[in-house]
Amino acid sequence: MMPMSNPPIYVTQPYLPPLEDFIPYLAQIWDRKILTNGGPLHQQLETALCEYLGVDHIALFANGTLALVTALQALRITGEVITTPYSFVATAHSLLWNGIKPVFVDIDRETLNLDPQKIEAAITPQTTAILPVHVYGNPCDVEAILGIADIYNLRVIYDAAHAFGVQCHCGSVMRHGDLSVLSFHATKVFNTFEGGAIVCPDAKTKQRIDYLKNFGFADEVTVVAPGINGKMSEINAAFGLLQLQHIDQALARRRDIDQIYRAELEGVPGIRCVGSIGQHIANHAYFPILVGPDYPLSRDALYQRLKDHNIYTRRYFYPLISDFPMYRGLPSAARSNLPVAVDISERVICLPIYPALTDDDIYRVISVINRAN
Repeated sequence: MMPMSNPPIYVTQPYLPPLEDFIPYLAQIWDRKILTNGGPLHQQLETALCEYLGVDHIALFANGTLALVTALQALRITGEVITTPYSFVATAHSLLWNGIKPVFVDIDRETLNLDPQKIEAAITPQTTAILPVHVYGNPCDVEAILGIADIYNLRVIYDAAHAFGVQCHCGSVMRHGDLSVLSFHATKVFNTFEGGAIVCPDAKTKQRIDYLKNFGFADEVTVVAPGINGKMSEINAAFGLLQLQHIDQALARRRDIDQIYRAELEGVPGIRCVGSIGQHIANHAYFPILVGPDYPLSRDALYQRLKDHNIYTRRYFYPLISDFPMYRGLPSAARSNLPVAVDISERVICLPIYPALTDDDIYRVISVINRAN
């Protein structure tokens, strides 16, 4: 093992605009002395995000997991929900928190999203909804999922944690489904330190969600639902407003990094670059590669090799959600039921991609991958 003399490179880093640009927002908060409960900056960010994302209504949250939990409550989802095993655990955890049984369905080998062709066979009389994920920001087959949902009278809630700013064939991917849920965690393309949001189709739904995220209060003395404390603070909203000023620049740099990786790794035997599938505007939230049998190292050996060179990648998503103790007892979690997801999870590595990543950093990553051949 060579000594780790080079500075570390991480799979992602939050985009941080100049600190001095944040000071005026902090001054507004200090002057107003409004720190939370839907203050002026919170309202301003909701309006700005609706405009940027091309949607009509957004409800901001303290984080994406609370937003998922609340989205399920807002639509009164019960029983069983069909979802993917290939995601971050919050997707399925949100179901358990609502007393809902997850039903795992395998993924498509190309998109790595929930495979629509496998959904119908998993539907039972207890199925009430589908919870797909736009994995790595790659849009699901929204038309096929809508067709199935319409036939069986199911709700569709999209986990769009990776999909900020993604455009599909008909505009914002957020406009699909009954609700779409975003994450603004520090690792995401757009972040508010911690945060999340639900994209709502109409004002009535947004009003219900706003009640639910604030303990169910309709006014000072009226509680209309068993709500939770899911509100985004003014500090987080302020950082979101600042981030939004720089988001196009950040997305452009991510696109450049994506292009360099693809060009340099295209001819490497046993390495497949995932993503950029179909006609859509991507946000390059992640850069996943699949390590195949033609590569001289296993996925885990390459992961360790990169780590030995101070390059910290992530095996997103490994293990599968369905492999964790609270899920693996479910019939749908059987690995024999999920052959594609099992295969992909054992071969995937997400390479570093974030706006501050330099070209030298990128070529350092590529060099370590190439030298194994």
